[in-house]
Amino acid sequence: MPSTTTGTPGAPGTTGPRPTRRAVSAALGAGAVGTFLTACGGGASGSENASGSGAAQRGGDVVVLIDSLGDTWIPNNSAISSFQGNVWGHVTDKLVYVDGDGQVTPWLAESWEQNQDATEFTLHLRSGVTFSDGTALDAAAVVANLDYWAKGQADRGVNPIGLFPKTYLAASAADASTVVVEFSAPTLGFIPTLGYHGSILTSPKTIALPAEGQADLSQFSGSGPFTVESWKEGDNVVLARRDDYAWGPQALGKSDAAALDTITYKIVKESSLRTASLRSNQADVVFNATPQELSGLQDAGFTVATPRYLGFAHGYRLNTSVAPFDDVLVRQAFQHAVDRDEILSTVYTGDWKKAESFIQSNVPEASDHSAEFAFDADLAAQLLDRAGWVAGADGERSKGGQPLAVTLFPNPYLVTSQAIDELVAQQLGKVGFTVDLQTFDVVTYGQRVSNNKSLSNYEVTRSFIDVGTVASILTSADEGEDWFGAGERDQTLNQLRDAVAGAVDPDTRATSVDQLQQYVLEQALFVPLEQIVQRIYAHRSDLEGVTYNGVAYANLYTAHLAG
Repeated sequence: MPSTTTGTPGAPGTTGPRPTRRAVSAALGAGAVGTFLTACGGGASGSENASGSGAAQRGGDVVVLIDSLGDTWIPNNSAISSFQGNVWGHVTDKLVYVDGDGQVTPWLAESWEQNQDATEFTLHLRSGVTFSDGTALDAAAVVANLDYWAKGQADRGVNPIGLFPKTYLAASAADASTVVVEFSAPTLGFIPTLGYHGSILTSPKTIALPAEGQADLSQFSGSGPFTVESWKEGDNVVLARRDDYAWGPQALGKSDAAALDTITYKIVKESSLRTASLRSNQADVVFNATPQELSGLQDAGFTVATPRYLGFAHGYRLNTSVAPFDDVLVRQAFQHAVDRDEILSTVYTGDWKKAESFIQSNVPEASDHSAEFAFDADLAAQLLDRAGWVAGADGERSKGGQPLAVTLFPNPYLVTSQAIDELVAQQLGKVGFTVDLQTFDVVTYGQRVSNNKSLSNYEVTRSFIDVGTVASILTSADEGEDWFGAGERDQTLNQLRDAVAGAVDPDTRATSVDQLQQYVLEQALFVPLEQIVQRIYAHRSDLEGVTYNGVAYANLYTAHLAG
């Protein structure tokens, strides 16, 4: 569950006049950050002046400062982005809701059944749901979405969703409110994956658009509690409440229209400027504050949330097909050279936890294998000695005239990544590695680092909803992502992958997941760092009722201003 702390009520930044919705929109039109903040003069604007009574009120315009909004609005190509997911979560719905503990509850799928071997599922849909363009969200629309998620549109350059089950065969509408979904093999994780942040329900009219139309956010239609009022590429997105919305998820205890009038996402790249704007009453929510800023924000009266998502722990996946990590001894040396306590005490606050495996501990099937990768610099040095890497007078190791060189690529989706990689570089240097850092922005990182099979390592910040999807990305089977460059060479890894993917009951799968974690960490295929908090939020204390789902996005549908 998210860690949420509220500062002292009435502290700076929690009271004062708010701009009207028209003022916010006018300021956005100016484009410049300074003009925007000055023109706004503040954040949330209630339909009535705040009285400080703490009672919920309807209305208000909330400004969220965010460091990026990604590089495309084609739903399938953007939904994985940490940034755009904030927007998609307010203009779309999902078939099921998954909370921070991995619990699955009904949403637009009111109920479901599966056959004995988990190869066929039947979904029963809620009636009366519509997309904002007026199209019914019925069985035919769900079938169109399932095909879109599973297959993409190759002729238009639209990707399938990366973690959607690759065993998907077909979906059909049995009647207007019933969908039957078939798979080629047991797919126990299908229902939970419907709550993944990529599984957003999009109007068939939007799906039918050419690629340039799908990338035009003004043409997007979802069934969510907000619609896109306006947007400017690379600058802002303004969402407006949908007054006829009446189908929120049961788990949130709310089904009617949102209380807030609008949500404005405004790009402000510098964290210090975002938090300064929050402190000076010029914004209501900031995304990706640094951990070092959090205690000061709490002391100033703001609410801070550090939700952990369901997914992989933060760490490095090592490429076994690229030197020097083609040697298990070098991989193990890397694992044991990393001092995670130093990382936590230097970069983070008490809200962060040490990794126990390569998946987060809030994943129901996670188990503690931290002994496999415990910090031990002496052991790391011994492993490198055994591997034939000889330390020179300067402590740097070489073999056959080649240095023990590694390049780390800080992940721009994680605000703390560069600071961590700098520390890891120092720690690796103490046992003889020569380490270089190459830093890129989000777009360049996607072009030069993501899915680049020639790199020796890749820094992981990755969520998932159901552990059954993990197996499909570790190797190359069924067009898997082949995280460790092992292809089909590692028979033990393949067998464990197949056991996880093919399980038909949760207990059997949990046993196989435990064995998979043990093997991956014994072989040092993954080097865990900490349990990731990728999405950090801070907001005004009188913005109440914000909730966080299984992929740790803030949900302002449930939020209101205290009157």
